[in-house]
Amino acid sequence: MINFLKGFIYAYNGLVVFFRHERNGRIQLGASVLVVLLGLLLSVSKWEWIVLLICIASVLSLEMINSAIEKLCNLVHPKFHPAVKVIKDISAGAVLWFSVISSIIGIIIFLPKIQHLIK
Repeated sequence: MINFLKGFIYAYNGLVVFFRHERNGRIQLGASVLVVLLGLLLSVSKWEWIVLLICIASVLSLEMINSAIEKLCNLVHPKFHPAVKVIKDISAGAVLWFSVISSIIGIIIFLPKIQHLIK
């Protein structure tokens, strides 16, 4: 049971380190807070919340994995190496790809609600 609880402490520490030291993590967290506030303001449905929360969790998780991969690459090979660059680029590309798709999903959910308010 103690080891199980230690696992949560380690994971919590990872979240703290990520949001405290990773600029992109803070940017993504800020964007997530804006999405949640917009969702509350525009009264999104239960299913829309589910989709938005999955997008938020996925983008943040991918950003954390990307940061971990970059740190590991820098530890293993501190100097420039073409193969390490490819690994980092692919990892960052995964974050970008899901961020773009999540933005499109946000537009699909929020744009009609915003248009309805304007009319």
